[in-house]
Amino acid sequence: MGEGARTLVSEDGFPAALAAVQGRDGRVRDYTAGTGDLATGAAVPVNGQVRAGSNTKSFTAAVVLQLVGEGKVKLDEPIETYLPGLVRGDGIDGHRITVRNLLQHTSGLPDYVQALGLDPFAIRDTYYNPRDMLDLALSQKAAFAPGAKWQYSNTNYVLAGLLVEKVTGRPFGEEITRRIIQPLGLKDTYWPGAGERGIRGAHPKGYASAAPGGPLEDITRLDPSQAWAAGQLVTTPRDLDRFFSALLGGEVLDAAELTEMTTTVPAEGAPTPDSDYGLGLFRNTLSCGVELWGHGGSIHGYNTYSGATKDGRAAAVAVTALPSAVAAEPAGMMAANQHVFDLVDTAVCE
Repeated sequence: MGEGARTLVSEDGFPAALAAVQGRDGRVRDYTAGTGDLATGAAVPVNGQVRAGSNTKSFTAAVVLQLVGEGKVKLDEPIETYLPGLVRGDGIDGHRITVRNLLQHTSGLPDYVQALGLDPFAIRDTYYNPRDMLDLALSQKAAFAPGAKWQYSNTNYVLAGLLVEKVTGRPFGEEITRRIIQPLGLKDTYWPGAGERGIRGAHPKGYASAAPGGPLEDITRLDPSQAWAAGQLVTTPRDLDRFFSALLGGEVLDAAELTEMTTTVPAEGAPTPDSDYGLGLFRNTLSCGVELWGHGGSIHGYNTYSGATKDGRAAAVAVTALPSAVAAEPAGMMAANQHVFDLVDTAVCE
Protein backbone atom coordinates (compact mmCIF):
# COMPACT_ATOMS: atom_id res chain seq x y z
CA MET A 1 0.00 0.00 0.00
CA GLY A 2 2.79 2.41 0.90
CA GLU A 3 4.61 1.58 -2.31
CA GLY A 4 1.45 2.28 -4.29
CA ALA A 5 1.16 5.72 -2.70
CA ARG A 6 4.78 6.46 -3.57
CA THR A 7 4.14 5.40 -7.16
CA LEU A 8 1.36 7.99 -7.46
CA VAL A 9 4.04 10.56 -6.71
CA SER A 10 7.03 9.15 -8.58
CA GLU A 11 5.29 7.95 -11.75
CA ASP A 12 2.04 9.90 -12.04
CA GLY A 13 3.54 13.16 -10.81
CA PHE A 14 1.16 14.03 -7.98
CA PRO A 15 2.95 16.19 -5.40
CA ALA A 16 1.59 14.13 -2.50
CA ALA A 17 -0.64 11.19 -1.69
CA LEU A 18 -2.30 10.31 1.59
CA ALA A 19 -4.57 7.44 2.52
CA ALA A 20 -6.43 5.74 5.36
CA VAL A 21 -7.36 2.07 5.24
CA GLN A 22 -9.84 0.43 7.60
CA GLY A 23 -9.85 -3.33 8.09
CA ARG A 24 -12.75 -5.59 9.02
CA ASP A 25 -11.67 -5.24 12.66
CA GLY A 26 -12.14 -1.47 12.49
CA ARG A 27 -8.43 -0.69 12.84
CA VAL A 28 -7.19 2.09 10.57
CA ARG A 29 -3.76 2.42 8.99
CA ASP A 30 -2.49 5.72 7.58
CA TYR A 31 -0.13 6.26 4.65
CA THR A 32 1.59 9.30 3.17
CA ALA A 33 3.95 9.88 0.26
CA GLY A 34 5.50 12.84 -1.49
CA THR A 35 5.78 16.43 -0.31
CA GLY A 36 3.14 18.42 1.52
CA ASP A 37 4.50 21.79 0.39
CA LEU A 38 6.62 22.03 -2.76
CA ALA A 39 8.01 25.42 -1.70
CA THR A 40 9.27 24.37 1.73
CA GLY A 41 9.60 20.60 1.35
CA ALA A 42 7.38 20.06 4.39
CA ALA A 43 6.17 16.53 5.06
CA VAL A 44 2.65 15.39 4.22
CA PRO A 45 0.59 15.50 7.42
CA VAL A 46 -0.81 12.11 8.40
CA ASN A 47 -4.57 12.14 7.85
CA GLY A 48 -4.33 15.74 6.67
CA GLN A 49 -7.37 17.70 5.59
CA VAL A 50 -8.20 17.81 1.88
CA ARG A 51 -11.02 19.20 -0.20
CA ALA A 52 -13.46 16.32 -0.67
CA GLY A 53 -14.80 17.37 -4.06
CA SER A 54 -17.65 15.16 -5.22
CA ASN A 55 -17.45 12.83 -2.23
CA THR A 56 -19.69 15.62 -0.93
CA LYS A 57 -22.47 14.25 -3.17
CA SER A 58 -22.78 11.16 -1.00
CA PHE A 59 -23.29 13.40 2.06
CA THR A 60 -25.80 15.54 0.15
CA ALA A 61 -27.77 12.52 -1.05
CA ALA A 62 -27.84 11.17 2.52
CA VAL A 63 -29.35 14.44 3.78
CA VAL A 64 -32.05 14.33 1.09
CA LEU A 65 -32.79 10.68 1.90
CA GLN A 66 -33.14 11.52 5.59
CA LEU A 67 -35.79 14.04 4.56
CA VAL A 68 -37.44 11.27 2.51
CA GLY A 69 -37.49 9.10 5.62
CA GLU A 70 -39.10 11.95 7.55
CA GLY A 71 -41.84 12.25 4.95
CA LYS A 72 -40.77 15.74 3.89
CA VAL A 73 -39.54 14.78 0.40
CA LYS A 74 -40.68 12.13 -2.08
CA LEU A 75 -38.11 10.62 -4.42
CA ASP A 76 -40.47 10.31 -7.37
CA GLU A 77 -42.01 13.76 -6.97
CA PRO A 78 -41.03 16.39 -9.57
CA ILE A 79 -38.53 18.98 -8.39
CA GLU A 80 -41.17 21.49 -9.49
CA THR A 81 -43.16 20.58 -6.38
CA TYR A 82 -40.41 21.85 -4.10
CA LEU A 83 -38.78 24.56 -6.25
CA PRO A 84 -41.67 25.87 -8.36
CA GLY A 85 -40.79 27.81 -11.50
CA LEU A 86 -37.04 27.42 -11.01
CA VAL A 87 -36.05 24.59 -13.37
CA ARG A 88 -36.78 25.90 -16.87
CA GLY A 89 -34.80 26.02 -20.10
CA ASP A 90 -34.33 24.64 -23.60
CA GLY A 91 -35.76 21.14 -23.27
CA ILE A 92 -35.71 21.55 -19.47
CA ASP A 93 -38.89 21.33 -17.42
CA GLY A 94 -38.98 20.86 -13.65
CA HIS A 95 -42.34 19.10 -13.97
CA ARG A 96 -40.55 16.19 -15.68
CA ILE A 97 -37.45 15.89 -13.48
CA THR A 98 -37.87 13.98 -10.23
CA VAL A 99 -35.81 14.16 -7.06
CA ARG A 100 -34.60 10.63 -7.89
CA ASN A 101 -33.42 11.83 -11.33
CA LEU A 102 -31.30 14.48 -9.63
CA LEU A 103 -29.65 12.16 -7.10
CA GLN A 104 -29.18 9.44 -9.74
CA HIS A 105 -27.76 11.71 -12.49
CA THR A 106 -30.56 10.76 -14.89
CA SER A 107 -32.12 14.25 -15.14
CA GLY A 108 -30.58 15.31 -18.44
CA LEU A 109 -29.59 18.64 -16.91
CA PRO A 110 -26.42 20.13 -18.45
CA ASP A 111 -23.39 20.55 -16.19
CA TYR A 112 -22.55 24.14 -15.26
CA VAL A 113 -18.87 23.34 -14.61
CA GLN A 114 -17.76 23.72 -18.23
CA ALA A 115 -19.15 27.27 -18.23
CA LEU A 116 -16.77 28.23 -15.40
CA GLY A 117 -13.80 28.07 -17.80
CA LEU A 118 -10.64 25.98 -17.85
CA ASP A 119 -8.23 28.22 -15.92
CA PRO A 120 -8.69 27.49 -12.18
CA PHE A 121 -6.65 30.54 -11.19
CA ALA A 122 -9.07 32.88 -12.96
CA ILE A 123 -11.93 31.91 -10.62
CA ARG A 124 -10.15 30.82 -7.44
CA ASP A 125 -11.35 33.90 -5.52
CA THR A 126 -14.81 34.17 -7.08
CA TYR A 127 -17.81 33.61 -4.85
CA TYR A 128 -20.68 31.83 -6.59
CA ASN A 129 -24.20 31.83 -5.25
CA PRO A 130 -25.89 28.47 -6.00
CA ARG A 131 -28.35 30.31 -8.23
CA ASP A 132 -25.42 31.66 -10.29
CA MET A 133 -24.35 28.10 -11.09
CA LEU A 134 -27.90 27.07 -11.84
CA ASP A 135 -28.23 29.99 -14.27
CA LEU A 136 -25.07 28.83 -16.08
CA ALA A 137 -26.57 25.36 -16.45
CA LEU A 138 -30.06 26.43 -17.51
CA SER A 139 -28.66 28.66 -20.25
CA GLN A 140 -27.64 25.43 -22.02
CA LYS A 141 -29.84 22.90 -23.80
CA ALA A 142 -30.95 19.71 -22.01
CA ALA A 143 -28.61 16.80 -22.65
CA PHE A 144 -31.47 14.26 -22.92
CA ALA A 145 -34.99 13.60 -21.68
CA PRO A 146 -35.25 12.83 -17.94
CA GLY A 147 -34.71 9.15 -17.22
CA ALA A 148 -33.42 8.34 -20.72
CA LYS A 149 -29.83 7.65 -19.65
CA TRP A 150 -27.16 8.32 -17.02
CA GLN A 151 -24.88 11.33 -17.32
CA TYR A 152 -22.96 12.95 -14.50
CA SER A 153 -23.88 16.59 -13.86
CA ASN A 154 -22.92 18.72 -10.89
CA THR A 155 -26.05 20.78 -11.54
CA ASN A 156 -28.14 17.93 -10.12
CA TYR A 157 -26.56 18.35 -6.71
CA VAL A 158 -26.77 22.14 -6.68
CA LEU A 159 -30.52 21.59 -7.04
CA ALA A 160 -30.44 18.94 -4.32
CA GLY A 161 -28.87 21.49 -1.99
CA LEU A 162 -31.51 24.08 -2.88
CA LEU A 163 -34.16 21.43 -2.25
CA VAL A 164 -32.80 20.81 1.25
CA GLU A 165 -32.80 24.52 2.02
CA LYS A 166 -36.36 24.97 0.78
CA VAL A 167 -37.74 22.01 2.73
CA THR A 168 -35.87 22.67 5.98
CA GLY A 169 -35.80 26.46 5.91
CA ARG A 170 -32.14 26.35 6.97
CA PRO A 171 -28.75 26.81 5.23
CA PHE A 172 -27.53 23.65 3.55
CA GLY A 173 -24.21 23.67 5.40
CA GLU A 174 -26.05 23.73 8.71
CA GLU A 175 -28.15 20.71 7.73
CA ILE A 176 -25.19 18.62 6.53
CA THR A 177 -23.36 19.47 9.76
CA ARG A 178 -26.30 18.75 12.07
CA ARG A 179 -27.45 15.60 10.31
CA ILE A 180 -24.20 13.93 9.20
CA ILE A 181 -20.96 15.48 10.43
CA GLN A 182 -21.77 15.90 14.12
CA PRO A 183 -23.69 12.64 14.75
CA LEU A 184 -20.88 10.58 13.19
CA GLY A 185 -18.17 12.42 15.09
CA LEU A 186 -16.36 13.54 11.94
CA LYS A 187 -14.15 15.93 13.90
CA ASP A 188 -11.93 16.88 10.95
CA THR A 189 -14.76 17.43 8.45
CA TYR A 190 -16.46 20.78 8.03
CA TRP A 191 -18.58 22.88 5.71
CA PRO A 192 -16.62 26.03 4.75
CA GLY A 193 -18.38 29.28 5.55
CA ALA A 194 -19.38 31.77 2.86
CA GLY A 195 -16.21 33.27 1.43
CA GLU A 196 -13.89 30.96 3.41
CA ARG A 197 -10.92 30.17 1.19
CA GLY A 198 -8.33 28.56 3.44
CA ILE A 199 -8.23 25.07 5.00
CA ARG A 200 -8.52 25.17 8.79
CA GLY A 201 -6.43 22.21 9.97
CA ALA A 202 -3.14 20.52 9.08
CA HIS A 203 -3.18 19.83 5.35
CA PRO A 204 -0.96 19.20 2.36
CA LYS A 205 -1.06 22.05 -0.13
CA GLY A 206 -3.07 21.54 -3.30
CA TYR A 207 -1.73 22.30 -6.76
CA ALA A 208 -3.13 23.11 -10.18
CA SER A 209 -1.90 24.16 -13.60
CA ALA A 210 -3.34 26.81 -15.89
CA ALA A 211 -3.15 24.34 -18.78
CA PRO A 212 -3.14 20.51 -18.77
CA GLY A 213 0.25 19.18 -17.73
CA GLY A 214 1.65 22.68 -17.19
CA PRO A 215 3.75 23.94 -14.27
CA LEU A 216 2.13 23.24 -10.91
CA GLU A 217 1.15 26.23 -8.79
CA ASP A 218 -0.29 26.39 -5.27
CA ILE A 219 -4.10 26.66 -5.35
CA THR A 220 -4.79 25.64 -1.75
CA ARG A 221 -6.48 28.96 -1.09
CA LEU A 222 -9.68 28.67 -3.10
CA ASP A 223 -13.33 29.70 -2.78
CA PRO A 224 -15.12 26.32 -2.94
CA SER A 225 -18.54 27.88 -3.54
CA GLN A 226 -18.02 26.88 -7.18
CA ALA A 227 -18.82 23.35 -6.02
CA TRP A 228 -21.29 23.99 -3.12
CA ALA A 229 -23.57 20.97 -2.41
CA ALA A 230 -21.86 19.11 -5.26
CA GLY A 231 -18.36 19.30 -3.78
CA GLN A 232 -17.55 21.90 -1.11
CA LEU A 233 -16.71 19.77 1.98
CA VAL A 234 -13.29 19.66 3.62
CA THR A 235 -12.45 16.32 5.24
CA THR A 236 -9.72 13.72 5.87
CA PRO A 237 -9.13 10.16 4.65
CA ARG A 238 -10.07 8.76 8.07
CA ASP A 239 -13.31 10.72 8.18
CA LEU A 240 -14.23 9.49 4.69
CA ASP A 241 -13.67 5.91 5.86
CA ARG A 242 -15.87 6.57 8.88
CA PHE A 243 -18.65 8.18 6.82
CA PHE A 244 -18.92 5.48 4.15
CA SER A 245 -18.66 2.69 6.74
CA ALA A 246 -21.40 4.29 8.84
CA LEU A 247 -23.55 4.84 5.77
CA LEU A 248 -23.38 1.20 4.69
CA GLY A 249 -23.72 0.07 8.30
CA GLY A 250 -27.10 1.71 8.71
CA GLU A 251 -26.03 4.52 11.05
CA VAL A 252 -27.07 7.33 8.70
CA LEU A 253 -30.25 6.12 6.99
CA ASP A 254 -33.08 3.77 7.83
CA ALA A 255 -33.20 0.51 5.88
CA ALA A 256 -35.77 1.68 3.31
CA GLU A 257 -33.77 4.78 2.36
CA LEU A 258 -30.46 2.87 2.30
CA THR A 259 -32.06 0.39 -0.09
CA GLU A 260 -33.09 3.27 -2.36
CA MET A 261 -29.58 4.73 -2.18
CA THR A 262 -27.96 1.42 -3.18
CA THR A 263 -30.37 0.63 -6.05
CA THR A 264 -28.27 1.35 -9.10
CA VAL A 265 -28.31 2.05 -12.82
CA PRO A 266 -25.37 1.50 -15.22
CA ALA A 267 -23.04 4.50 -15.16
CA GLU A 268 -21.75 4.47 -18.72
CA GLY A 269 -18.99 7.00 -19.17
CA ALA A 270 -18.04 7.08 -15.48
CA PRO A 271 -14.32 7.63 -14.78
CA THR A 272 -13.93 4.14 -13.29
CA PRO A 273 -14.76 1.04 -15.35
CA ASP A 274 -17.84 -1.15 -14.83
CA SER A 275 -19.50 1.41 -12.59
CA ASP A 276 -23.10 1.51 -11.44
CA TYR A 277 -24.63 4.52 -9.70
CA GLY A 278 -27.25 4.63 -7.00
CA LEU A 279 -28.35 7.84 -5.28
CA GLY A 280 -25.07 9.61 -4.62
CA LEU A 281 -23.06 6.37 -4.59
CA PHE A 282 -20.94 4.51 -7.11
CA ARG A 283 -20.82 0.72 -6.93
CA ASN A 284 -17.65 -0.91 -8.24
CA THR A 285 -16.67 -4.57 -8.19
CA LEU A 286 -13.03 -4.72 -7.08
CA SER A 287 -10.33 -7.09 -8.31
CA CYS A 288 -11.05 -9.47 -5.40
CA GLY A 289 -14.76 -9.65 -6.29
CA VAL A 290 -15.91 -7.43 -3.43
CA GLU A 291 -18.35 -4.58 -4.02
CA LEU A 292 -17.11 -1.13 -3.03
CA TRP A 293 -19.69 1.59 -2.39
CA GLY A 294 -18.29 5.10 -2.50
CA HIS A 295 -17.48 8.12 -4.59
CA GLY A 296 -14.68 10.06 -6.18
CA GLY A 297 -13.97 13.74 -5.79
CA SER A 298 -12.21 16.29 -7.97
CA ILE A 299 -11.79 19.96 -7.12
CA HIS A 300 -8.81 22.11 -8.08
CA GLY A 301 -5.90 21.05 -5.88
CA TYR A 302 -7.22 17.69 -4.74
CA ASN A 303 -8.43 14.39 -6.20
CA THR A 304 -9.87 11.61 -4.03
CA TYR A 305 -11.58 8.26 -4.15
CA SER A 306 -13.13 6.59 -1.14
CA GLY A 307 -15.61 3.91 -0.23
CA ALA A 308 -16.54 1.00 1.98
CA THR A 309 -17.68 -2.60 1.71
CA LYS A 310 -20.60 -4.21 3.46
CA ASP A 311 -18.23 -6.37 5.53
CA GLY A 312 -16.61 -3.38 7.23
CA ARG A 313 -13.60 -2.57 5.08
CA ALA A 314 -12.98 0.98 3.86
CA ALA A 315 -10.31 2.99 2.10
CA ALA A 316 -9.76 6.58 1.08
CA VAL A 317 -6.94 7.86 -1.13
CA ALA A 318 -6.25 11.53 -1.82
CA VAL A 319 -3.69 13.22 -4.07
CA THR A 320 -2.86 16.91 -4.17
CA ALA A 321 -3.58 17.77 -7.79
CA LEU A 322 -6.12 16.80 -10.41
CA PRO A 323 -5.08 14.27 -13.07
CA SER A 324 -5.56 17.07 -15.63
CA ALA A 325 -2.89 19.09 -13.81
CA VAL A 326 -0.19 16.40 -13.90
CA ALA A 327 -0.88 14.97 -17.38
CA ALA A 328 -1.08 16.84 -20.69
CA GLU A 329 -2.95 14.24 -22.74
CA PRO A 330 -6.39 12.70 -22.04
CA ALA A 331 -4.91 9.19 -21.94
CA GLY A 332 -2.46 10.26 -19.24
CA MET A 333 -5.20 11.95 -17.24
CA MET A 334 -7.36 8.81 -17.40
CA ALA A 335 -4.42 6.64 -16.37
CA ALA A 336 -3.54 8.86 -13.38
CA ASN A 337 -7.17 8.86 -12.25
CA GLN A 338 -7.35 5.08 -12.62
CA HIS A 339 -4.20 4.66 -10.53
CA VAL A 340 -5.86 6.51 -7.62
CA PHE A 341 -8.81 4.12 -7.83
CA ASP A 342 -6.46 1.13 -8.22
CA LEU A 343 -4.81 2.00 -4.92
CA VAL A 344 -8.21 1.96 -3.21
CA ASP A 345 -8.79 -1.46 -4.81
CA THR A 346 -5.43 -2.68 -3.50
CA ALA A 347 -6.11 -1.29 -0.03
CA VAL A 348 -9.46 -3.05 0.31
CA CYS A 349 -8.44 -6.31 -1.34
CA GLU A 350 -5.17 -6.81 0.53
